[in-house]
Amino acid sequence: MDRIILHSDCNCFYASVEMLHHPELEGLPLAVGGDPEARHGIVLTANYIAKRKGVKTGMALWQARAACPDLIFVPPRMDLYLRFSRMAREIYLEYTDQVENFGCDEAWLSVEKSRSIKGDGMTIAKEISDRIKTELGITVSIGVSWNKIFAKLGSDYRKPDAITLISRENYRSLVWPLPASDLLYVGRSTGRKLSSVGIRTIGELANADPSYLHSLLGKMGYVLHGFANGLDDSPVTTDGYHAPIKSIGNSTTTPRDLTCDTDVKIILMALSESVAARLRKNGFCAGVVEISIRDNGLFSFTRQVKLKRPTNITDEIMKAAYGLFQSHYFWEHPIRSLGVRGSNLTLDHMPVQLSLFTDEELRERQEKLDRMTDEIRRRFGYFAIQRAFMKQDERLSGLDAGTHTVHPVGYFHG
Repeated sequence: MDRIILHSDCNCFYASVEMLHHPELEGLPLAVGGDPEARHGIVLTANYIAKRKGVKTGMALWQARAACPDLIFVPPRMDLYLRFSRMAREIYLEYTDQVENFGCDEAWLSVEKSRSIKGDGMTIAKEISDRIKTELGITVSIGVSWNKIFAKLGSDYRKPDAITLISRENYRSLVWPLPASDLLYVGRSTGRKLSSVGIRTIGELANADPSYLHSLLGKMGYVLHGFANGLDDSPVTTDGYHAPIKSIGNSTTTPRDLTCDTDVKIILMALSESVAARLRKNGFCAGVVEISIRDNGLFSFTRQVKLKRPTNITDEIMKAAYGLFQSHYFWEHPIRSLGVRGSNLTLDHMPVQLSLFTDEELRERQEKLDRMTDEIRRRFGYFAIQRAFMKQDERLSGLDAGTHTVHPVGYFHG
């Protein structure tokens, strides 16, 4: 018996939530993101009125304004969006415990066990769509298929507020004419490689020689060939399941462009605290610290350093991150985005070789202080305790870095 996989995608999610809270903007072009007062930033999402005028996600604010002079910008409110994401998930969980988030506005659901009570995939999708619209006031597009890849293609196929069935009978006519770039995991680089050899549609990818694709793309060649032919059998994870963690990181587009070392230290400290707290929560230490930097010219790069000793102490991660920054960035442009990541993870109770030149009592005090900070923030909120030097810039220190990004072991690992 075939699986029934749904992929639910909230339409223009951030903008849709903002429109609920700004009814006076009904019928006007709206975008979320950036900083209208400082006149910089990027578009996180836009409503369909703005999109029809040429506004696209990732555009710089000035580019969006050039495309749509009457565009209205509102600042992002992640706490509000995450609340709506949780409410949508609560609806999904009434149909199945197999709900796998793909960002805060998308999720896969495996609902074949519910068919005897709730009906077939299209019936369940229609009921979920109606409930999201009625109970949350936003719309979703839902794809229905027997695998996750085609279900995601279905949710992208028609927008907004649409349901698309991609079945074993119709996928060749529905999916194969689509651009190869529409397939999950076909990024810009892979798309360019495929286009350079005349593979421009999913159908052409499906009918290509797998060995040739392997020579062109490595292991991904076999994987994408299988996806194009509907051979994805990856499961939808059960609610509460956490994939094995490969690395832990956090990044942010800064509230304003960073123009000096002090600005960078404030943001790196917020991110380092976030990463270290998550390491401690999951019982890990990081052996490698990596930073990512993007300037306001949209040039970006990453650098990493192997630590002498794995750690989950905030100050040690911060020291490594800031050292990388000082060694590799020379202020040709202001900075728009920073990230910190810990990888090469080991369990925090694993024995390590001690150094005669390390003050172990100091490290123990630092770790106790970090864990006490974790507990205070858990009970009273992120801003209940902050380092004094963060207050040098209230705007930058107002960044809540308590939202972590966890990088699980990849789908194609091994």
